[in-house]
Amino acid sequence: MPYTALITGATGGIGHALARALEVWKPDVHLVLLGRHPRRLEELRARFPRAQVSAADLLDPAELSDLVETLPQLDLLVHSAGAVTLGRIEEVELGAWREMLDANLLVPALLTRAALPQLRRSQGDVVFVNSGAGLRANPGWGGYAASKFAARALADALRLEEPQLRVISVFPGRVATEMQRQVREMEGGDYTPEAYLRPEDVAATIVHALQLPRPATTQEIVLRANPL
Repeated sequence: MPYTALITGATGGIGHALARALEVWKPDVHLVLLGRHPRRLEELRARFPRAQVSAADLLDPAELSDLVETLPQLDLLVHSAGAVTLGRIEEVELGAWREMLDANLLVPALLTRAALPQLRRSQGDVVFVNSGAGLRANPGWGGYAASKFAARALADALRLEEPQLRVISVFPGRVATEMQRQVREMEGGDYTPEAYLRPEDVAATIVHALQLPRPATTQEIVLRANPL
């Protein structure tokens, strides 16, 4: 059976770049690509005609189980979807807190739980695309950092509970994505993509980690853009 990879947040940014990189590494890969935006999902189907593209409700355990059970095997699970709202702790609204905790913590937890039977059978890999905010909290980033610190803890616990799996957390700095454009707007600064990591840089690093001989694993990867 072909190598099967499930990627959340595949309609753009790092998730989309990783789908392209996996096609180069494994031309017969079976991609399962998840996203939320209808127009971008149609673009995704056009770009990856052999892929299984879905807008599944990732907070619905029953829908997740149905999705995963359609897969004869699962070799790679990538958590690349996310949400961010900046603001001081007293300023961030409850809805924004819930959106960040749902996207950055609960969705990875629920999807991983649903996928564990297939991942165990394949002794597969789980990649958490985290953030520099998952290593250090700064003023105005409290809600996002809290959700990303929690995602790191989730990955750490999974690594210990499931030693037959390789669990990799990736902590990129600023990446030239639409989300970063929104972040810079919230910060009141200019969006300067030439100063940031490219999504392709992060994707290539993840593929390199996956290519390591099976007894080896890179548990955490910290990426920063080189100064211009």
